[in-house]
Amino acid sequence: MKLLLFVLFPTLVFAQWQPQTSGTDANFRAVSAVSKKVVWVGGSKGTFVRTTNGGKTWQAGTVPGAETCDFRDVQAFSAKEAILMAAGPAEQGQARMYRTSNGGKTWQLIYQTGQAGVFFDSMDFWSRWEGMVFGDPVNGTWFVLTTTNGGKNWKRIPADKLPLLPKGEAAFAASGTSLITRGYKWKTYNYQRAWIASGGAGKGRLYSAQTPTSTWEVTETPIPAGPTAGIFGLWFDTQGENGMAVGGDYKNEKAVWQNVAVTSDRGKTWTAGAPTDPPGLKEAVGRLSGNRLIAVGPSGTCYTTDFGKSWTKIDDSAFHSIACAGGQCWAVGAKGTIAMIENLK
Repeated sequence: MKLLLFVLFPTLVFAQWQPQTSGTDANFRAVSAVSKKVVWVGGSKGTFVRTTNGGKTWQAGTVPGAETCDFRDVQAFSAKEAILMAAGPAEQGQARMYRTSNGGKTWQLIYQTGQAGVFFDSMDFWSRWEGMVFGDPVNGTWFVLTTTNGGKNWKRIPADKLPLLPKGEAAFAASGTSLITRGYKWKTYNYQRAWIASGGAGKGRLYSAQTPTSTWEVTETPIPAGPTAGIFGLWFDTQGENGMAVGGDYKNEKAVWQNVAVTSDRGKTWTAGAPTDPPGLKEAVGRLSGNRLIAVGPSGTCYTTDFGKSWTKIDDSAFHSIACAGGQCWAVGAKGTIAMIENLK
């Protein structure tokens, strides 16, 4: 009988999320996994947490002077080095970035602006030194910053180098994955690209370019968009060839929705994937291993092994973001929630 149940219901035996003790009640929307041992998380109230032993213990702290900041993205390079990005109105002192090189013992304010309309959404790095941050439109174009020295200094991309956006289009600072960059070198071939996901009106769209100052291409996805809806998270493989976009409506988190789109040509075209199980808002995607991708959001978690053609429910756990390394994924959510899931056998 036990063998029969295993054959008929194999999903009963795969790994589940393993809750972690973060040591704080801050709300989390940012996570970066350097390895299966080193993971950084950013959150509200100027909070960060870090583990260097795979989640056995977590170090929680607050960035001095940033107690009013909500860190919606984090880029970690090692157990000692990380960058935190705060999302919120620049007019209220929220548009900031901090950097540490000693494991969070001290933090340096590396960028801040009070320019009206600036609201950071996401950050990512092509390499250890080259990175990018973008925010909601200011005077009709994305607000984009780049760095070439590991985040120590940032330079704004001129508006005339960026595409004009339709009225109402913007992005969501929901998971730190509305911007994805990919870059690699192979012999004499040097590949680099960035993708920005949008919502706000019409259909969720993708903006992509080889560099922030080169020509930007715009493609529409099947994911519906509106004032509270659109694409919330992106994932691309290391070659930047295959990608997935997920989204929904944050005002109607559990509504059945066309919430998945996929590409196999570096984002030039997008097709609809199967709606997730559970349905509803999904904010981020991570690759656990091989062809197994996990989607997370307030409406629950699930995984696919056929690139979004079908989904298998994991549970109803509510998470906002996910990061994976070494056959493990870390998901984060409200009130200090951190959980880990290992490679599903």
